[in-house]
Amino acid sequence: MATLNIVLIEPEIPANTGNVARTCAATGARLHLVKPFGFSLDDKHLKRAGLDYWHLLDITYYDSINDFFEKTKGGKYFYFSTKALNRHTDAEYEDGCYLVFGKETRGLPESLLIKNRDNTVRIPMIEEARSLNLSNSVAIAAYEVLRQWDYPELLTHGELHRHKWSSQ
Repeated sequence: MATLNIVLIEPEIPANTGNVARTCAATGARLHLVKPFGFSLDDKHLKRAGLDYWHLLDITYYDSINDFFEKTKGGKYFYFSTKALNRHTDAEYEDGCYLVFGKETRGLPESLLIKNRDNTVRIPMIEEARSLNLSNSVAIAAYEVLRQWDYPELLTHGELHRHKWSSQ
């Protein structure tokens, strides 16, 4: 099975983190949460956004950004930022890669982006838009990676059911 890692560095809004958790659960991605958080892990908004998917999560917590990089040393990282020069669809994502997202109010540290310019990517948007919502950005990024990998182990088809009330 291919492994996709989603990393939130110092997330601030519980509903965003809950939505990201739900995306990770639905796609089989691993979630990495880096402290400090702008909320407590028992926040009702966090739990509500993730609904009943928490049992499907593979989640790891880190005390700091340095702790994260130390414990995932040797990983292939892609940093998502509005400051990036490269498009997220132009990157080639490897099995086991880490998609790294910063806090809602400030994004990732600029020093980290400068040091990793070639692996820093952006989701295109109009010039007047400041940014996308964090949970939307994670979903867009995750599904681009999974599309490139041909959606490994994901159900790619559904089934329509004819209901009694249907006129067809």
